[in-house]
Amino acid sequence: MGELSGLYALWYREVKVFLRERSRIISSIVNPIIWLVAFGGGLGSTISFGGADYQTFIFPGVLMLTVLFTSIFFGLYIVWDKRMDFFKEVMVAPLSRLTLFTGKMMGGCTDSLLQGSFLIIIGLFFNIKYTPYSLALVILFLLFLSAATTSLGLAIGAQLSSFEGFGLIQSFVIMPLFFLSGALYPLENLPEWLLVVTRVNPLTYIVDGMRGALLGLNHFPIWMDIGVGLVFMVTMILAGTLSFMRMH
Repeated sequence: MGELSGLYALWYREVKVFLRERSRIISSIVNPIIWLVAFGGGLGSTISFGGADYQTFIFPGVLMLTVLFTSIFFGLYIVWDKRMDFFKEVMVAPLSRLTLFTGKMMGGCTDSLLQGSFLIIIGLFFNIKYTPYSLALVILFLLFLSAATTSLGLAIGAQLSSFEGFGLIQSFVIMPLFFLSGALYPLENLPEWLLVVTRVNPLTYIVDGMRGALLGLNHFPIWMDIGVGLVFMVTMILAGTLSFMRMH
């Protein structure tokens, strides 16, 4: 098996598994709608930011949350494959560790971007206006996010052997990254300590970039948002590759 054939096989398997699991597809549509309707609609009746109602304001954050959960929990499938001994078969294949990681990462990115695409379409029903420029920027930031967090999830999953251990990731990784990113609130007038925390969170710049593209409410220059997103993606890909290299 050549490296390119193996890369395609790994990618195709992950995409095929995703398309067969209808529950994942349905949840990718229902969960964001619940956030937008229940949370955004409730608070949206009383507050607005920069001329945008709260439901519209948090749309980029909900979009980020959808891709974040899908991407980082993709590492759980590494643990599952270990339990089912499927991963042993993959490990003995005549493929480099880099190819194994890249194929898995590309499959996870495709899954999360598909879910993000569903929500982008749903956004049309929530008065989200797209232009070719704004849509291109949103897709770019989603690519940064999905590649980075899928790599992070794979890096974590490669070092774990239990579902319980991976479950802790939600409490110690996903929630702090999401809630301290400004996804649900503007960055202006934050307490100094919270402003410092949000500034060192790479997801802050991703949601800020999408919000700027869609609503014109960005806090940082767009070049800074893109730069931080790119560095975050490259760093996590390198970390994931290194983790796979060390995996036994």
